[in-house]
This record gives sequence, C-alpha cells and structure tokens, in this order.
Amino acid sequence: MPESKTITLSQSQFEKLRKIIYDRSGIHFPDSKKYVLESRLGRRLEELELGDYDQYVQFLSMGPYMDDEFQEMFNKITINETSFFRNEPQLDVFERHTLPALLEARGGVKRLRIWSAACSSGEEPYTLAMIVHRALGLRLMDWKIEILGTDISERVLTEAQGGRYTDYSMRSTNPLTKSRYFKQDGPYWNIDPVIKSMVNFDLHNLKDRISAKRYGVWDVIFCRNVMIYFDDAMKEQVVNSFAGQLPGDGWLFIGHSETLRGMNTPFIQVDHAQGFCYQKGAVEAGGAKAYGAQPGTLGSGTGRPGLKLS
Repeated sequence: MPESKTITLSQSQFEKLRKIIYDRSGIHFPDSKKYVLESRLGRRLEELELGDYDQYVQFLSMGPYMDDEFQEMFNKITINETSFFRNEPQLDVFERHTLPALLEARGGVKRLRIWSAACSSGEEPYTLAMIVHRALGLRLMDWKIEILGTDISERVLTEAQGGRYTDYSMRSTNPLTKSRYFKQDGPYWNIDPVIKSMVNFDLHNLKDRISAKRYGVWDVIFCRNVMIYFDDAMKEQVVNSFAGQLPGDGWLFIGHSETLRGMNTPFIQVDHAQGFCYQKGAVEAGGAKAYGAQPGTLGSGTGRPGLKLS
C-alpha cells in the first residue's frame, strides 16, 4: 500500500491511537513504531475523507461503525505471517511427546481438545489436525477431536474457513504431506475435507478473558509468536487466562522467541532436544520431572513471528 504523503500523525495523536489499540487488543506500539501507524493508516484516512488523525480517533471511539472500523484498522496495521508446519522443532515436541502422553491419559474418555489462539489464516490449526490424524490413523473414528482456531481478524478467519492456500503457505510442507492432505487446483492448494472438518474457527480477542471462558477447558493451547507484541501486564493476563482453561496436566505452546520467565503463572517449562513447551502444574503431576523440566530456561527452535508490526 502506498504511504500517505499528506496526513501526518503527531505525537499526541499517536498516543491516543495506540491507547485505543492497546485497550481493544492488548497490542502495544512503542514510540519507535509510530511510523508504522502513520504509513499504514494514512491512506485509510484519505479513503474515509478525514482530515486528520483526531477525526479518526473520534471515528474509532464512538458511533455505529466503530467496531467495523477497528477490524479494518487492525487488518491494515498487522501483517499475518504464517505457514503450514511452521517451526517444526516445536511441532515435533507436540507430535512425539505431548500428543502421545495426552492420548494415553485421555484414552478412557477418548476426547481431545486443542485450541490454536491467534491462528491467523488457519495454517496452524490445520497442521495440528494433520498431526492428530496421522497419529490416530484408523482409531480417529473412536475419538472426539475438537480443534479450534481463533483470531481477532475477521478477514483471516474467512481465509481459514475457505481452506484454500497458495504456494507461500505451503513452503514448509513436505511433498508427502502435500499429496496426502491437499489437492492442487491451479495456483492453489485445497485442504483435504477430512482435515477441514476437524477444525472450527471463531472470532476472539485475547484481551477478552470473559468471552474466552465460553470455550471451556482445553488439553493443549497453542499461542505462538503473538505475545511478543504485548507488554508484561498483558502477557501475564493472557497466560493466566490460558491456565484457567487448562486441566492440571494441560500443555501450553508459545513462540520460540517468547518466554514465561519472570511471570507469576502455574506453568513449568519442559525442554526436549527438538524444542520446548510448558505444562501446567507439571511438578505436581510428575510430568516435568519425567521430561526433565527446568524452570526459567529457554528452549530451541526456529521460526518467524506470526504478527509483524514492521
């Protein structure tokens, strides 16, 4: 999108605008990112025929279109960067350690619930569905598998529900997985209907702790590469909200560049050769000791942030 050359964002206007963004989404724009808002929203002001950012702040703060405009603004100020099987070391931990342990623990009820929070255009929850599918094989019919993908952006959720992807989303997917779970249609890849049926999507703001409760309790929560855009207070709020929706032996996966170090949470980091994850109450449950957890240590892995502000 071309940058606006006519509408400038003053410091006072920037502070008002970033407060709205933080209050609504928990995303914090430091002073060093002022140019991001100015460059990405200038054209939007021109589209709305607004003369300055004070008018835009007012438009976002009151009136019948404020919620719709927040969605429009959010789509413009964030770039969702994701792909299938992104950060494979962490996914290996899930597939080789976490998932087998959960399938054994839930073997009596044969029910497994996985939440992909801030899922963008759906590549992560569909990836998790493929992993579960190949782990269970013919046993899949005996299990009730619930996988939910949520995001604050209606636009990316619409893309996710379509299950139709370009080569860019497939860049981390090996040929065997492509042939097994996708059908190529010209420049697009359509996801297998069975995998598509395993995943549901919903609009959700991670800052909204109350609405999150309607989803109930999950066995595993993935929230990767989003909390790097939150301040410490928001991070701790989100993580403790997740803790309230996990059972005593529940698991949390965050981004490879993120950490819970210094936070007051009930999670213990569990390290593996491939990567790391967190388990709720791991010491009490014995899981952390079994896997050699070390509180306060960083895991390994590679990948890129999923939500980019620059």
